[in-house]
Amino acid sequence: MGGAIGLAAAGTATHYPLPAMKIDNPLLNKFGGLLASAAVRWWMGTLDYKAAYYDRTIDPYFADCRGQKIYIFWHEYLLSPLYLRGHCNLAMLLSRHRDAEILSHVAHHFGFEFVRGSTRRGGVSALRQLLARSRRMHLTITPDGPRGPRRRLAPGCVYLASKLGMPLVAMGYGYDRPWRVRSAWDHFAIPRPGSRARAIPSGEIFVPPDLDRQGLEHYRQKIERLLNRLTLEAESWAASGSRKTGQMNVWHYG
Repeated sequence: MGGAIGLAAAGTATHYPLPAMKIDNPLLNKFGGLLASAAVRWWMGTLDYKAAYYDRTIDPYFADCRGQKIYIFWHEYLLSPLYLRGHCNLAMLLSRHRDAEILSHVAHHFGFEFVRGSTRRGGVSALRQLLARSRRMHLTITPDGPRGPRRRLAPGCVYLASKLGMPLVAMGYGYDRPWRVRSAWDHFAIPRPGSRARAIPSGEIFVPPDLDRQGLEHYRQKIERLLNRLTLEAESWAASGSRKTGQMNVWHYG
């Protein structure tokens, strides 16, 4: 499976469709990114964050996190990692679509580096940049973006993990009764101010090198099931308000 094919199969670039906000002016994009980052910082700062770790050392917030990783989570929960884990040596894959321009500025203000690419444009270039960044940074990918289907894992993250020899970490997120953008393909989740936000990350998931198509599909299905299970568990935890054994408060970094 060649590099161009690998990323073309990914469908992993973060992108949020904003049909009413197609802004092409670079200055307006920068200003919009600044305003959006301030709004997200204030809004997400009101939430009660807790996590239940299988292995705390997967979290780049902690000093005992060792080695680069690829963090994956569903597109609809983008706001949580964006707010919580900026300035943690993370590079985010973003779509080249113009709707992602403001998001790229938001990511910058939160302390993320980013790589621009998509299934249609910039795939080979994005793969090369990811290869370069992986030598010194963690990577973060939404494996059902940029256009879905919702909660279906495209094989790109599995291919990258196999190609780069980096472990995957599946991040299950959930909010207590969030508002949903029902017109969006991912039913994007907007948490209610002051509500509960929960996270259940997996341990490291190692993918064997040099997988063929059958092997990639096997791991794709396995990791998709895991990410869906963790997400449903985090959503149920957030809705119930219950305590989990070993739960920890999660703090905004940066």
